[in-house]
Amino acid sequence: MQHSAGDSGASGRGSFELTGRTVHVRSMRTKAPEAVVAELAATLTQRERNHAAKYCFDHLRVRYILATGGLRILLGRYLNIRPERVEFRYGVKGKPSLAGSDHQFNMSHSGELALFAFTPECELGVDVERMRTVDDLFGIAAGAFCPEETAELRSLPPRLLHQGFFSLWTRKEAYIKAIGQGLYAPLDRFRVSLLPGEPARFVHIDGDAAEARSWMLHDLTIHPEYRAAVAYRDAARPLEIWETIEPEELLENGPRAAERPPVTAASDGV
Repeated sequence: MQHSAGDSGASGRGSFELTGRTVHVRSMRTKAPEAVVAELAATLTQRERNHAAKYCFDHLRVRYILATGGLRILLGRYLNIRPERVEFRYGVKGKPSLAGSDHQFNMSHSGELALFAFTPECELGVDVERMRTVDDLFGIAAGAFCPEETAELRSLPPRLLHQGFFSLWTRKEAYIKAIGQGLYAPLDRFRVSLLPGEPARFVHIDGDAAEARSWMLHDLTIHPEYRAAVAYRDAARPLEIWETIEPEELLENGPRAAERPPVTAASDGV
């Protein structure tokens, strides 16, 4: 069957209404047949195509194309425009935002999974990481995290070590992405919670506990092999999470799983 990247004028519009202060979280696999990859590649700008061409390995290029094309299609649905017409502007450190809209978004991808978050009028960031064995885990933690975070990581039982490491990493990366600093902001200048049973939260930001309280942090349950988190600057917002879809489900004539109701809310704790 021939598919095409769809606009948001199709049925099921209700799933793409950002009302009040709601945060929408969606995820998509970044593996698809060549025909589907070509359809999503057609939504990219020349700048994005040039970026894709820089990848030396085909699987990394495909993941970038699917994640970026998927983001464009989803934003097109929210804005009720064609994905090719979604216009980005870029911050000093490269964080993209929407031109002419108060909708905020962020994207992350790791392994074969892309994660997207959307909300109105609020800084937010999202991160996802596929859990894997990390050599010199404590050495990396000591070089990147706060001493207190590294101490808490060392206190975890062996079966929770890698889960705890990637929980820390995604919670901290979500904040870095929210403020648009990328690799420029050191991860040890702010502290997040880690211990089992303790909700995800900021302990301090640059030593300021009051600033930490102005931010919210949530763990996200997306897939058992991945850890993920979202951070935003506001009091707690309603959080809606959709089940993971395949890239072809975003296409105009494909299945419309992206328009189904959300299936879950946030979860916290290691």
